[in-house]
Amino acid sequence: MDGDPSGVKVPGLEPVFRHLDDPDVPWQQVRSVRRADGSVASVWEKWLAFSADPLYLSLYAKWDPGVIQRRHGHLSPHVLMVLEGEILCGDRLCGAGTHIELPFGAAFGPFVAGGDGAVLFEVMMGDPRG
Repeated sequence: MDGDPSGVKVPGLEPVFRHLDDPDVPWQQVRSVRRADGSVASVWEKWLAFSADPLYLSLYAKWDPGVIQRRHGHLSPHVLMVLEGEILCGDRLCGAGTHIELPFGAAFGPFVAGGDGAVLFEVMMGDPRG
């Protein structure tokens, strides 16, 4: 802006830093399923950034072994990266290092976490609702 060759700058805006151990970033249980044996498997998330303007959400997630999420989509583009473990997305096995891009309006899943569970990093670039 203003002819600055170093790029866009907005006065007063600075980077925001978060760490997974920050006390203001708690684990939230966002999904749970009861297994046939009566035990519960859950999806846990730490919301690292949630902004209303522009609307986006970034999160760190832990999926308990065997947790299932139904096939779904989001009201925004959505990307996720499997950091640890594995998930089954439909009929595709996605291990650590797998990046999944979900365009606006597309659906993916169902998801099933592997025997050791999974750790994911996700970003929804707009309305995160499904």
